[in-house]
Parts: sequence; structure tokens; C-alpha cells
Amino acid sequence: MTSDLSVVPAHPPGEVTSSRIESSVPAVFVPETVAVDTPGGRVHVEWDAHAPVTPMGQLVFFTQFLKTADLFDPWVTDCPLRYTSPNAPEVRDVLGTLFLSILAGHHRYAHVTALRHDTVNPPLLGMSKVVSEDSMRRAFEDAPAEKIELWQRHHLQLSYQPLLYEPWILDVDTTIKTLYGRQEGAQVGFNPHKKGRPSHVYHTYFMGRARLALDVEVQPGKQTAALYSQPGLWHLVDQLPKEARPWLLRGDCAFGNESLMAQAESRGQKYLFKLRLTRKPKDLIRQMEQTGDWKEAGQGWQGREGSLRLQGWSRSRRVIILRRKLAQAAENPALGQRSQLLLNWTGLFPVQGPSYEYAVLVTSLSEEILTLAQLYRDRADMENNFDELKNQIGRPFRGHRLV
Repeated sequence: MTSDLSVVPAHPPGEVTSSRIESSVPAVFVPETVAVDTPGGRVHVEWDAHAPVTPMGQLVFFTQFLKTADLFDPWVTDCPLRYTSPNAPEVRDVLGTLFLSILAGHHRYAHVTALRHDTVNPPLLGMSKVVSEDSMRRAFEDAPAEKIELWQRHHLQLSYQPLLYEPWILDVDTTIKTLYGRQEGAQVGFNPHKKGRPSHVYHTYFMGRARLALDVEVQPGKQTAALYSQPGLWHLVDQLPKEARPWLLRGDCAFGNESLMAQAESRGQKYLFKLRLTRKPKDLIRQMEQTGDWKEAGQGWQGREGSLRLQGWSRSRRVIILRRKLAQAAENPALGQRSQLLLNWTGLFPVQGPSYEYAVLVTSLSEEILTLAQLYRDRADMENNFDELKNQIGRPFRGHRLV
């Protein structure tokens, strides 16, 4: 055995000095100019390390993506806008102005004026000029709504259709958008954030976990029920090839109704919805609590499987009852009772057990309880999507058409 301990360092080496980094990392050659193909032709981009960064500085590379993916030119060509006046603007200029304004974060037609003197970015899209806000307002005023909708839906579908041939989940939900001022379709309906304020309702169809909005229908503020989502939902599903349809349709308690589930079953579409805790679900929970045998459902939840047929349902359906123990029973100011009295136990010796919160799921899936509980918990990411849709990405232009 050798006594030389120098080959084994007592401590790992410390931070690498800048000189050692410079000697170990090969130098990267940055070209002075980069050739980029855009819809307006080839341009050369020069790098200036000392110039300030501009909001639209990276647009040239986005236009290169539009060119190589062949997205912008077909979108312009297929547009149903037609002008007969010799003084009318070009369709490419109208759509390009709208496109640049949205990328600049504008949400009103009046903001288009800020782009009028831009002579760099419009040529990247093959535009001859930036049109005025009046031309923007009048462009779609008398346009055929059905043709415009088909045009937009077709090109939107081209952007996500290749993803649909892998198993995916279609999340459906609605959200309230509070409105101020005078806007088309603004009605005073159910508005949990600003009671009494007019609003729009966004009926939205998301690809679960991918953060992709496949379609958004803007409807008047009184049309919050899931009934108003169904025409657009089934239109979206039925137009897809059978192999591209969603593996699962998922929604909250607003969508757990006979009309939607019967439509899904007639199409062979699997679904997972939440049910409201009405009388019959509560009776089933009471029955399950008396028999016990709860199974692990993950993240502190326990579950049991049962069968339920509510009034108005055409058949019995599989339901999953989930419960989770509460650390502290919450007071109900309206009833003056604790949440453990949800089941309204009666008898000579009332149960003095832990407090639980309950959830009831209805599904056509055959998977185990743990899998179904996690599938529904994954739906919580929808709230992040709505936050981005309403507050982060921006707002639609005033005067946009309602469905």
C-alpha cells in the first residue's frame, strides 16, 4: 500500500478562474452579418453589441420562421377580403398592419398610429405601407362573417394539427372578462369579480398541459352556462379526423350534465367531469362513509368507486368519490356549522370524526382511482392558461366580432 496521498485531493477544486475558463472554452465566431429570408425577400442583419435592445428587434427572425414554414403568404392569399375601389389599400397591407400591431402589444385600433412611421418592419412582410386605423376599422366591417370564420379556423388549425396525432386531453372551460366602456355583446350576467359590471364570456378549448388554445369563442356576458359551449366544442371535435380526436374530454362541474355526456358517449368520446354536491351525490358519500374501505388517491386524497344515476340522466354512470382530511374544520357563516356536517349525520350517537372535503367525479374511463384523481388534479393548470389569456398575452381589439 502506498503512503502517497497526493493523488487523492482532500477537497474538491474551488471556483474556476476566468483565465482558466477562457483557456478551456473555444472562441465562438460571430459573423458580422446574417442573411435572413423573409416574406419580403432576403435581408442582412448586422449585430451591434453596444446598441440598445428594441421591442421589435427580433421580428426579422420571426418573419424568417413565417417564410420557411410557409404560414404568412397562404394566410394573406386565402383571406376573403376583397376591394373594388382603386384607392383601397392592399389586403397584405391591412393584414400586415394588424399583425404588427398585435405583436407590438396593442389592444385598440387607435394604437396602430404608433406604427405609421415604421419603415423597417413592414417590408419584412412584403408590405408597401402601414395603413391607417380607419382602414383597419372598416376592413372587416362588411366582410362575410362565415367566410372570415372559416378562414381563421383553417389557418389556426394548421398551426397545431400535427400535434393531434399523439394522445392528448381537451380541456373545456369558461371564464368571465369584465368590460368597461361600450363594447359589442357586453351584458350584465354572472360576474364573480365585479358584480353588476358588463362582461364577455370566453368559452375556451385548450390542449391540456401544452398551453395551446385550440379555439376561443367570445359570447355575451349572460351566456356562461356550458350549454353555450357545446356547439363550438362538437364542431371542433367533429371536424378532426378520427385518429386526431382527443383521448379525453375534461371539465369542471358545469360540464357534468346529461346533454354533454350523452353527446360524448354517442361519439365514443371518453370524458372526465366533476359533479356538483347535490342531494344524490351526498347520499352516495354518506353510504361510502358508512362502509369504509377507502383507497389511496394521491396527495392526501382517498377515493372510492360507485355508480350513480341523477334525475334527468339516461343511464347510470361510474363515479369516483374523493375525500381529503382537513387540518381544521372551517366555519360556515351561513349555516353556523362545521364542514364535517356536510353529510348531515343523524342518530343517537352522531359521528365525531375528522372533517373532510369531498369531490365527486363522473367518467367513462376504466382506469383506477389513483390515475383518475391525478388526471383531474392536472386540470388545475387551466387557471394559469386563463390568466395568460386575459391578463398576460393581451386583450382583443375593441369591436371584435362575437360568436
